[in-house]
Amino acid sequence: MSRNNYVFTSESVSEGHPDKLCDRISDAVLDAFLTEEAHARVACETFATSGMVVIGGEVGLSNQERLKDYMGRISQIARDCIRDIGYEQEQFHWNTCHVLNFLHEQSAHIAQGVDRDGAGDQGIMFGYAVDETPELMPAPILYSHAILRRLAEARKSGKEPTLRPDAKSQLSVRYEDGKPVEVTSIVLSTQHASEDQTSDDIRAIVEPYIREVLPSGWITDKTEWWVNPTGTFVIGGPDGDAGLTGRKIIVDTYGGAAPHGGGAFSGKDPTKVDRSAAYAARYLAKNVVAAGLARRCTLQLSYAIGVAKPLSVYVDTHGTGQVEEAAIERAVQRVMDLTPRGIRTQLELNRPIYQRTAAYGHFGRAPEADGGFSWERTDLADALKKAV
Repeated sequence: MSRNNYVFTSESVSEGHPDKLCDRISDAVLDAFLTEEAHARVACETFATSGMVVIGGEVGLSNQERLKDYMGRISQIARDCIRDIGYEQEQFHWNTCHVLNFLHEQSAHIAQGVDRDGAGDQGIMFGYAVDETPELMPAPILYSHAILRRLAEARKSGKEPTLRPDAKSQLSVRYEDGKPVEVTSIVLSTQHASEDQTSDDIRAIVEPYIREVLPSGWITDKTEWWVNPTGTFVIGGPDGDAGLTGRKIIVDTYGGAAPHGGGAFSGKDPTKVDRSAAYAARYLAKNVVAAGLARRCTLQLSYAIGVAKPLSVYVDTHGTGQVEEAAIERAVQRVMDLTPRGIRTQLELNRPIYQRTAAYGHFGRAPEADGGFSWERTDLADALKKAV
């Protein structure tokens, strides 16, 4: 029997967190190659530490001369990301850090399976949706993201000049009868400009923004506040802690409220089902809930490298379904082609739309006019109703 009364916690990290900076650079490289060629192949990893960024992995274009040309642009792509995030520290500055590029051409052994329209790797992917927020996302992760996004906006606008890029948030949310009703604790650690600033000083800066983004009534007299609980946080970003692409997969998805297949997203072109099939699974789970077939839905897909058809489709509605899970499993396969090519086509994934996903979550975002976050549409809801 599922619990209805409990406290659940999720965390988020800002775009200036070292791991997120690396995700951003990897996705910026991907977008650059997709701008050149819609079927470019990219598997890009980034590592960042004090004064240095290292980029590696494999890429592929049909035109080898253009591939060589793009290789020469990688350093500037990385610097542009670092500058936009806001790093101008003595030990990590967009203009002075070393950028080492070790990208190479895609392995022919991997390409042979993908070129036959098969999956770029084996693996399992999960999608999830729940009706506790308008975005059909779990509340703790959704609002953890919202806090950091709002603080980044205030920092970049110049309204809060003493805030710096590196930050983390964490919300513990109390559920009553299965619905989020109260924040029991707020944890916010943000890099700042001066060692003279105390935790109380930082709380005075960030508290109005936190109250602005959280639903009315969720913060109470009982809510515990932990703002920069260790005190000074001046040394941050890659100068304070090394970063690596793909280390924030729970932050990227559902904040621990749902299973995760294990594969990271950033830096991977959409032939990699780690990314595209996870987007498809979210798309289908969200449409199941939007269609009223369940209040909560977990959907799993599995693939084998070089094989187009998914090996399995599994649905769990956690006791909230209006129809049998098996009927939903059949329906989702009728309304969407779940081969890697079918997913890319339906969600229009062969576009340079990925850099924007690198921070504040891949899910729960508004679909955009140019195809960004297409997996957040609910345009399959009617088709799913008819299919079951």
